[in-house]
Amino acid sequence: MPTYNTDARLASDIAKAVSDKGGICYFVGGYVRDNLLGIDSKDIDIEVHGVSPDTLQAVLAQFGTVITIGSSFGVYNIKGYSLDIAMPRKESTRGAGHRDFDIYVDPFIGTEKAAVRRDFTINSLMQNVLTGEITDHFGGLSDLEKRIIRHVNDDSFAEDPLRVLRGAQFAARFGFEIAEETIALCAAMDLTALSRERIEAELKKALLKSDKPSVFFENLRKMNQLDYWFIQLNSIIGIPQNPHFHSEGDVWNHTMMVLDEAAEHRNNARNPFGFMLAALCHDFGKAVCTKNEDGKIRSIGHEKEGLPLIEAFMHRITTETKLINYVLNLCALHMKPNALAAMNAGIKATNKMFDQCTDPTALVYMAMADNYGRIIPCGITPHENFLFKRLEIYNELMSRPFVQGKDLIGAGLIPDENFSSYLEFAHKLRLAGTEKQSALKQTLAFAKKANR
Repeated sequence: MPTYNTDARLASDIAKAVSDKGGICYFVGGYVRDNLLGIDSKDIDIEVHGVSPDTLQAVLAQFGTVITIGSSFGVYNIKGYSLDIAMPRKESTRGAGHRDFDIYVDPFIGTEKAAVRRDFTINSLMQNVLTGEITDHFGGLSDLEKRIIRHVNDDSFAEDPLRVLRGAQFAARFGFEIAEETIALCAAMDLTALSRERIEAELKKALLKSDKPSVFFENLRKMNQLDYWFIQLNSIIGIPQNPHFHSEGDVWNHTMMVLDEAAEHRNNARNPFGFMLAALCHDFGKAVCTKNEDGKIRSIGHEKEGLPLIEAFMHRITTETKLINYVLNLCALHMKPNALAAMNAGIKATNKMFDQCTDPTALVYMAMADNYGRIIPCGITPHENFLFKRLEIYNELMSRPFVQGKDLIGAGLIPDENFSSYLEFAHKLRLAGTEKQSALKQTLAFAKKANR
């Protein structure tokens, strides 16, 4: 049995074998689009025309163990490879959900009917695996050149509401404009039946693969598609800010600017997706606590008031508890770094702040994005040098030996109901920079006094 170094080589050899049976293999979807844009694509999809499903399965068996995704779907893999191998198929809707379709495999429908089920013209391009010839039935090459996202067919596009989000995230990732007729069609579609998993997947692509994630949300706003899945984000539109600090306008404008700033630093976070979600959510609280007092716009305590709103949003799009807690933690603390830097706070204060944070490095970058994601007449005071120096001090402190539970047990303490208070006392000494042996003695003395 031959082995292959790449999915592309496997695709080529499958195409040759299919050609011997009278069929043709085409690269389809994002692989063609990305190659034409000069983007390296690891996900390769091929579509096989002109042979029966039984013939295709017999051909594929020559190259390894065939994995059938579903005979009715006509999608296959070869074990050990990520190459997706599909047959042309028709889809018709029988419900409102993303998976509410009847699927019909028809390897003889021809390239135009096969391509009409694609979402956008730039994704409808097909490339002959053996000759490299491009088949373009719907003007995808022209739209690529003009940098336009345009749907292929009104009826087939509207059958899948996920395409609303796909169009917005493609626009964000590639820096394309969405055609006005596609914007109008997306505005008429109902997204409420989509699963949170599908929403989260498209949101993750927009936040992690775009230089300007704001484009994703700006397009959803144009489509009037913020109301259901992004209702908290919709609520910050038109919420005013103090123009002395935020001459960019309302909270929406600020949030979009912060998102784009955050995108430059997301890979420095332990959880890049969580970091970007925190940038998106950090000012939700301004929607409920912004007040105009004596001509001055204030949002005092918005970082705290926003937490229930952020939590509601996060639970709507994900069930991952660690991700939810990561976002809530960053948002709760997002005001502190710049505030402490502005007052040149002491090391004890910054150590305490970093110690409260799940990801101290991400918190500094969050503060940077929040600071630079705005326009202010007097310029922006840079705080990152102060914050990174303090973060270095904190990290060095945390790298030193410290008192642990096993040290207290080794010294004769019993892990009873008071044990957590001993560890808490030892941790305070650690934050103060107390050397381990001295901290151990002080903690043992604290425990002895507490047990009198």
